[in-house]
Amino acid sequence: MAKTHQTINPANGEIIATHELLSDAQALQALEDSHHAFLEWRKTSLEERGNILRNIAKRLRAKKDDYAALMTQEMGKPISQGGDEIELCAAICEYSADTAPRELADEERELEGGRALVSYQPMGVILGIQPWNFPFYQVIRYSIANIMAGNTVLLKHAPNVWGAAVEIEKLFAEAGLPENVFRNLPIDADQVNPLIEHDYVRGVTLTGSPRAGSAVAAKAGEYLKKSVLELGSNDAFLVLEDADIDLAAETCSQARLFNNGETCVAAKRFIVVDPVYQQFRDRFVEKMRQIEYGDPTDANTTLGPIAREDLRDTLHDLVKRSVDAGATCLFGGEIPDGPGYFYPSTVLEDVKPGMPAYDEELFGPVASLIRVADEDEAIRVANDSRYGLGGGIFSRDEKRAVNIARNLFDTGMVNVNGYRIAQPQLPFGGVKDSGYGREHGGFGMKEFVNIKSVMIVE
Repeated sequence: MAKTHQTINPANGEIIATHELLSDAQALQALEDSHHAFLEWRKTSLEERGNILRNIAKRLRAKKDDYAALMTQEMGKPISQGGDEIELCAAICEYSADTAPRELADEERELEGGRALVSYQPMGVILGIQPWNFPFYQVIRYSIANIMAGNTVLLKHAPNVWGAAVEIEKLFAEAGLPENVFRNLPIDADQVNPLIEHDYVRGVTLTGSPRAGSAVAAKAGEYLKKSVLELGSNDAFLVLEDADIDLAAETCSQARLFNNGETCVAAKRFIVVDPVYQQFRDRFVEKMRQIEYGDPTDANTTLGPIAREDLRDTLHDLVKRSVDAGATCLFGGEIPDGPGYFYPSTVLEDVKPGMPAYDEELFGPVASLIRVADEDEAIRVANDSRYGLGGGIFSRDEKRAVNIARNLFDTGMVNVNGYRIAQPQLPFGGVKDSGYGREHGGFGMKEFVNIKSVMIVE
């Protein structure tokens, strides 16, 4: 008898659907089918691939409202935010289609006694292991780049958003993608390693926790396969003494609570220099207090539930441990009564090293305020983290802020006087325990290709 998994609506705890898992044999058959599809897909032209990607973009936009509603139902994303995720997915498809002819074009190089080409050739089947917090974007981000490069793709999605995985596979097929170029695999975590070990899998990409990333990278490395990891973070946003405090408070509150605070590049630690600490604190707290959790299907709601009950329990435990260690909870910090997995907007003050709110990633609507003496200490505290994904700086002196961002911030991405998440034209990824490799901006198309030298002696 086949195993099953139920998806649960986090706003009310009700069962949405029951999904049947693949057996080990079915999963391996899907891999074999994907490999055989690769042998034909790699022969297609960039123009043909690009046309399919543009069709995917059109279909994403045509069903934007339906997909947004599904994300709200499966993981609690506020309905007002789902459309933006789908628009980003469509933009990624179009950007990839438009830029691939340039990014993947053969390059001529000098060669004594002849000439040489550098060619970017697809490798084969790429396995993607993806999280739930952006159910469509996380899949589009890695799959579109690899499909455009000529690879075929397998998806192991987070079980609580398997409805989204089904819809994505259906979308790709309806847009004209040949059979088995993209396959959704509803499988357990313990079914992943046999796929990584198989000769037909040529690369693995994972977005998730450092623990999961370490395990997957170790298995991939054992079999000499490349991996790309986009892991967690504890992003620091610096507020310097010459910052526009109103702008900083407004932006930082949005950057903390966007997507219910369940974003790897959300602002999490707010490092504020002493001369403006009290001013920023008061305005930031005012903004955070204004945000109340509510029904994610209501267009006016900006803070929905945590995606799963266990994730809420983990978040609350980290808050309690921080308070027990000396942090001050200014408001929030309590699990509310009633159905669903809601957690209130919360601000912690007096946050110090050794507290989870300082050291760990709090995946939810909890902000950590850290007071520092000056710019030098702010930079030191910002980099005093095992993570290095994103961050931000607020200063009216743009040259100063850019210098800090470019030369001193030990992360893969930095915002200056604002908050932006993923952009199709810019590389996305981090350093340290936030992982390695880059997606977007053309970089993702070259992560899993064979960069081949062809030397022609004349």
